[in-house]
Amino acid sequence: MTSVVHPGDALTRRERIVYIIILGALVALGPFTIDLYLPAFPVIETDLGVSQGAVQLTLTATTIGFAVGQLLVGPWSDRVGRRLPLIIATSLHVVASLGVALAPDLAWIGVFRVLQGVGAAAGAVVAMATVRDLFGGLPLVRMLSRLALVTGLAPILAPVIGSQLLLVLDWRGVFYILAAYGVVVLLAAIFFIVETRPRSSRAEAGHSSMGQRYRAIFSDRVFVGVAVIGGMSFSGLFAYLSASPFLFQEIYGFDPQQYGLLFAINSIGIVIGTQASSRLARVVGPQWILACSTAVLFIAALSIVVLDLAGAGLLGVLVPLWFFITAVGFGFPMVQVLALANHGSEAGTAASVLGALNFGLAGIISPIVGIFGVSGFVMGTVMAATALVSVLALWFVVQPKTVPVLQN
Repeated sequence: MTSVVHPGDALTRRERIVYIIILGALVALGPFTIDLYLPAFPVIETDLGVSQGAVQLTLTATTIGFAVGQLLVGPWSDRVGRRLPLIIATSLHVVASLGVALAPDLAWIGVFRVLQGVGAAAGAVVAMATVRDLFGGLPLVRMLSRLALVTGLAPILAPVIGSQLLLVLDWRGVFYILAAYGVVVLLAAIFFIVETRPRSSRAEAGHSSMGQRYRAIFSDRVFVGVAVIGGMSFSGLFAYLSASPFLFQEIYGFDPQQYGLLFAINSIGIVIGTQASSRLARVVGPQWILACSTAVLFIAALSIVVLDLAGAGLLGVLVPLWFFITAVGFGFPMVQVLALANHGSEAGTAASVLGALNFGLAGIISPIVGIFGVSGFVMGTVMAATALVSVLALWFVVQPKTVPVLQN
């Protein structure tokens, strides 16, 4: 008879599938909130009579709100449990989505986009913390790989869906759709999410200060290193996401549907990366998978720069870009596993810091592409810089040879 080491070990296959679906929907709320309207950037620019940079700032506003929201929700969920913060924050998301849809100008859009980000933050934090509450060891790797698939795939698929929505809706209609999605997530949280944070753990967190929980994770060298890797990888991905509406639609002449098809093709790379890395982790340490994925990130991004300078055109961007996105997919699950493996008692706080760095750094770094003018060279340069920081963080902060082997 097999003993139950973690609560999730007792779940049946069907129950695990239900968890994956619901938690995946929670995780996807943030990326969909951020990226669903990307194909509408040129339309918003024309409709409101503003610049490309101003429109891109609304993306920055959301990512910063998402980062701040995670820092608030994570420690709160360690103290009071997972459900209450999720329900309150998701309600805020629904109201803010309606606010964007009805906003009279770009300034109000920016305000409501920050609130949207704050509201969407709970889904990502609660999903990751819930998985850590339930699982450990290699089962934790497998479950987090499913969530990482959503984390990587949702930002890619969101513009695909957004481009199709623009065939039947104006850009404001996209935000009514986001409000409806928020309602679905809210109902799922109310009726299907059970509390996975034990009362004893909540009481223990209540006796420890937020500062103590932050000290616990920031004194962990491996956590700090992989958090930097995750944030930089996500920033590289978002540099592409924020630049791509203008790069492919205005420079290379794609229409919204062709632009969406491009994202669909790139999504295959995310699927391959996240699922292959979880299988490799059974025989190869997560840190060594990161060693390979971060190297590919740098080589692929540098290839975009070199090929663009060489005048290789569209293919010179598309081919290395696909490998960059695939490498991001390989890295995401391994970042989450290494970051959460030793922090079960403060999983919400750890997940919030991880997510805040992802979206906070992405919100700060990705607009650089717009500041210097959208081109394959500028986009590739920003992506290469983030990849180089990831490589350095792995070898000099994480130090792969010192990372303990994951147990079953």
